[in-house]
Amino acid sequence: MPALPVNSSQIVITASRAPDTEAATPASVTVIDAQRIERLDEPIVTALIRLTPSAAVATSGPLGSLTEIRIRGAEANHTLVFVDGIKINDPASGDTPRLEIFNADLASRVEVVRGPQSALWGSEAIGGVIAINGIDDEPGYSAKAEGGSFGFVRASGSGAHVSDNANVAGAIGIQRATGTDSFDGHGDKDGYRNLSGRLRGTWRPAANVELGASAIALTGRTEFDGFDPISFAHTDTLDSSRNRLMAGRVWARIGSDASRWRGEIAGSALGSSNKNYLADVQQNRTRGTRSNLSAQMERRFTTGTIANRLIAAADVERETFHARDTIYGGFSDQERSRNHEALTFEWRGESKALTGDLALRRDAFNRFKDATSIRASLLAKVGKGLSVAGAYGEGIAQPTFFDLYGFFPNNFLGNPSLKPESSRGFEVSLRYRGGPLEASLTGYRQRLHDEIVDVFDSDTFLFSTANRRQTSHRSGIEATVGWLLGQRLRLSVNYAYLHATQPDDSTLTEVHELRRPKHSGSVAFDGARGRLSYGGSLAYVGRHLDQRDTFPFDRVALGSYWLVDARIAYAIRPSVSLFARMTNALNQRYQDVFGYRTERRGIYAGIRLADRRSSP
Repeated sequence: MPALPVNSSQIVITASRAPDTEAATPASVTVIDAQRIERLDEPIVTALIRLTPSAAVATSGPLGSLTEIRIRGAEANHTLVFVDGIKINDPASGDTPRLEIFNADLASRVEVVRGPQSALWGSEAIGGVIAINGIDDEPGYSAKAEGGSFGFVRASGSGAHVSDNANVAGAIGIQRATGTDSFDGHGDKDGYRNLSGRLRGTWRPAANVELGASAIALTGRTEFDGFDPISFAHTDTLDSSRNRLMAGRVWARIGSDASRWRGEIAGSALGSSNKNYLADVQQNRTRGTRSNLSAQMERRFTTGTIANRLIAAADVERETFHARDTIYGGFSDQERSRNHEALTFEWRGESKALTGDLALRRDAFNRFKDATSIRASLLAKVGKGLSVAGAYGEGIAQPTFFDLYGFFPNNFLGNPSLKPESSRGFEVSLRYRGGPLEASLTGYRQRLHDEIVDVFDSDTFLFSTANRRQTSHRSGIEATVGWLLGQRLRLSVNYAYLHATQPDDSTLTEVHELRRPKHSGSVAFDGARGRLSYGGSLAYVGRHLDQRDTFPFDRVALGSYWLVDARIAYAIRPSVSLFARMTNALNQRYQDVFGYRTERRGIYAGIRLADRRSSP
């Protein structure tokens, strides 16, 4: 789904260290706005991300199950995620974002920037960056309740107060479902529940001065089918996981978009907890924390016809990791920490026909090798709505705590020479914007170096990790089209082709990477006519490979599928709407992950109350 066709002034917040318009950025960006989010009305934010180009979403079972996101063929921990400016990649879960517990009722905007962005944002930004904004700071309230298939119920509410120099906005949402059996369809049902909350406030004590704070809390419980403790076979079990993530951020900002000088100082803190249970008996748990202090200074000036922007930023970060177990006799118990500092410099220049950007970042780590990343991009407007864009970027992903210390630390030998995984690549894009139509065609190529792999020493019987010498290859094509027909219809279409391979150490050949479909695409639409509003989507996921997680651990092919979702709402009064929603309308049987069944067709209905002026 491309960015909104008629709003070329839409602000993009992660394609540069300073916000810019979507039409002016050379980066490949998709923005999903509040109106489309409301009209599609997906429960979990990952369903929205699935509609963006080159985003492979793999869910290990029904709604609410563990979900992985791979952008442009990257690994599951190679996507950096921000919520209201807070990095939420979980240090206690291998630096992956736990978006399966993120209630979409708390989101007013989802932005996806594709391609390596570590020169701007640091580690994990290899495949791309996802930025999720909470509920807008618009005066008024909204509330919603819904129920339907698979024992699904949800309720949410949000509100905001706005004055001349201050505002505060908050939202809360709860969901639960009994689900369906993810193993063979005949055992106990695997459901989920989550509770999410978000709060944000700003105060402007003087002109061009802003003080702000934001906080988010995500909690969830997911049931899943694991492995028999005797035979180790995947079977119908009473496993469950309980996850919690809480984070907050405070900031002070001086200057405005029109100021020659602008600065910001910010601090954030995150805490996460993940506990695994079998029949309500705790098996193991992990806990992580992250604290960050950052400062950024921006200088604007003009040389001739070029408007320049120089940005310098510094970050100091500390992470901790805690693990405990009962099932392994405490052999996974460990307490770890690591620190890292970073300096980032960015220049951006813009004239009537050209926009250029150059960024450089140095990350210094105390537990492994340091890294330097660069990015360069250019957008040229050639006339009659046509433009050409190109970019070269580098990305890094730091070793996880498990890479550094192992799952069983007493059976693990650390590697002092370990380096962050790194990716280098380029993209070229042809774009068109004219009236109600926009379109783009993008080709990209990336190479992953120094991939971290597990190794085993048969002499000492110790495990370790090392950087792979061979290179993994990713290349692809993305095509997008967006069209607006007034308020009645807004249409977005995209198609993505991906060729992703990695070295096979046993055969010394290149093999296709897992859980990465070669062909994918989507169609999304929304609109309104009178009291009626509507939205729908069609997502295509092509044939892809996975690996059996039990003996003989062979590769298996999973078939392609089509997911069709739709929603319709009718305003019986200006502030009261009734709506109905259908998921998997084609009743597809499909699996993203081998051995984990997903839900069939679902039908839901609900009511929405709102007095916000922007209410759909």
